[in-house]
Amino acid sequence: MTPPPPPIRSLCLLRLSALGDVVHAVALVRRLQRHQPGIAITWIIGRAEAAMLKGLDGVEFIVFDKRGGWAALRDLRRALAGRRFDVLLHLQLALRANVLAALVRADRRIGYDAARSKEGHGLVVNQRIAPGGLHVLDAFGQFAAALGCPEGAVEWRLPVPDEARAWAAGLLPDGAPTLLISPCSSHALRNWRPERYAAVASHALARGWRVLLCGGPSALERSMGDAILAALPQHDAVQDLIGKDTFKRFLALCERATLLLAPDSGPVHMANAMGCRVLGLYACTALQRSGPYSDRRWSTDHYAEAAERFLHKPASSLPWGKRVEFPGVMDLCTVDEVTALFDACAADLGL
Repeated sequence: MTPPPPPIRSLCLLRLSALGDVVHAVALVRRLQRHQPGIAITWIIGRAEAAMLKGLDGVEFIVFDKRGGWAALRDLRRALAGRRFDVLLHLQLALRANVLAALVRADRRIGYDAARSKEGHGLVVNQRIAPGGLHVLDAFGQFAAALGCPEGAVEWRLPVPDEARAWAAGLLPDGAPTLLISPCSSHALRNWRPERYAAVASHALARGWRVLLCGGPSALERSMGDAILAALPQHDAVQDLIGKDTFKRFLALCERATLLLAPDSGPVHMANAMGCRVLGLYACTALQRSGPYSDRRWSTDHYAEAAERFLHKPASSLPWGKRVEFPGVMDLCTVDEVTALFDACAADLGL
């Protein structure tokens, strides 16, 4: 009888970005920790993503700031010098990530299946996951399966400090229904029109909900927030937090809020991981691949229509991860549709 493989003592996970994909990777980490107790996990990660996950138990982070150019590459080489891992999990399909993967010394180097592989990914791995897993989180789960870790309940347990929770409790001190609006993706063509966000915010306010605008300090997010408020007659009733919170504080807000409205972006997956329902706006990207993992009932799904209209192809013929990013594609998501989904979600909650 073939003896069982030796336990994995050390593992390097390579996933730099983006925020949502990093949240999905946390579920992979939890699965590994559950079935490989004592495993030492080192995660090569982006700067912003490391800030979001600071304090994640059982994980050593090596931060790679892509803005640092050659100096960042040199720093990573130093951080990995003299180290060897039992396993590398190469979760990023990008040329830069392949360069970084080449710096990691590991006996087993596990990457994506051939159908999803691109940009030379197969050159820096010596084992591939099995095909399967449409959603990104499920695709990541195939990496755990390759290590013999069975499926189980998906868990995240994102670290949120007491300070962030106290801040969120000050803003949302009771259980009143609360809509968070995080209107911007880093991909501008995924963003909805500000007057449409304003219409949904007005609808929520009229139903007695609190509404909070959330977002980072970028000029795009500030501009979007100003445009939403300008189009909203009840703008004084909205709490404007754009540029005022942090990743940790946003997680804490999601823990207390009822519903998040956002395009396909990191906040969708941060909110989902914290137990907040999500009304996601999906047309550029596939809801079944990139939507809120736990519950996609309240999200729009116009990817197939977008593929036909803008690419003149059926969505079923597109490769995994293909985006349909064109001006006007998000107009497929209408205000009437989104307010109907909002009402359906509220009714499901008894609100």
